Amino acid sequence: MEQTPTTETKNYQLDYHGRGSELFGVLIINWLLTLVSLGLYYPWAKAKQLNYLFGATSLNNDRFAFHGTGQEMFKGFIKAIILFAIIYGIFFLFIYLQMPVIGALLMYIGFLALIPLAIHGSYRYRMSRTSWRGIRFGYRGDRDKLIALFVKGILLTIVTFGIYGAWFAVNLRRYVLSNVRFGNISFRYEADGSDYFWLVFKGYILSILTLGIYSFWWMKEMFAFFVDNLSMYKDGERINLHSKATGGGFFALMVVNFLIIVFTLGLGYAWVVTRTMQFMAENIVVEGDIDLDTISQTEEEFTDATGEDVSDFLNLDITL
Repeated sequence: MEQTPTTETKNYQLDYHGRGSELFGVLIINWLLTLVSLGLYYPWAKAKQLNYLFGATSLNNDRFAFHGTGQEMFKGFIKAIILFAIIYGIFFLFIYLQMPVIGALLMYIGFLALIPLAIHGSYRYRMSRTSWRGIRFGYRGDRDKLIALFVKGILLTIVTFGIYGAWFAVNLRRYVLSNVRFGNISFRYEADGSDYFWLVFKGYILSILTLGIYSFWWMKEMFAFFVDNLSMYKDGERINLHSKATGGGFFALMVVNFLIIVFTLGLGYAWVVTRTMQFMAENIVVEGDIDLDTISQTEEEFTDATGEDVSDFLNLDITL
């Protein structure tokens, strides 16, 4: 009888090699130069920080790399300032015309309109400027489709008094992540909005009833929800991600991080970031049957960092 060939399951090792002292050196210089330049150095500061964080992260002992530059981000920084200046200018114009309600409404609509543009632009830039073994990541989402998805989500969230927000968040994340590429590997996010709704609902209720104690286990469940629903595909093969983090692990991480920040008056931020990155790397299990040596370059470079800088102004957390 002819035997069916079996696919060998592979294990992949994700590590973070950064040190708090090294990151502190990067951050303290960034803070000082940003201060003395009245904020103009910020794009170069962010580029150096991302370069360090990505370069300290490895998959199978090969480091990731961030290729974005301060000059690229500075151009986006200026464009972002102009966009925000226009929105605030319209607001103050209506204040001058003694129509503050209309001005506030237009300002709010303007900021909402920037969110999908910031997400789209930031993912295009951040993915294009990230690589592993010289193979670039990429983002193939369509801006108009993302805007339509965002507008639909906002309207349904409003008319359902916030209930649809869970489905909106999952649908938005699914669209963005499912359009991320790593060479000829495609990403897929398979979360369900109803699962996220009950996860959030249960988390709020139990955190209140336990005076916040359950919040650490809620963090564990949220982390697992985001990680476990993300996978990668290539030519019928698959890589799965799985969280092995525990509520106790999150408790130890967050309490110690809080104490570091308090007792160092904020100067220990670099060690907090380092501990958090190491915790995430140690608690994400990556396994599947894709041979990483067969990944080929497919994505183009994209150097417009406007979306990246707009997302900073809006305080959006753009992560993979």
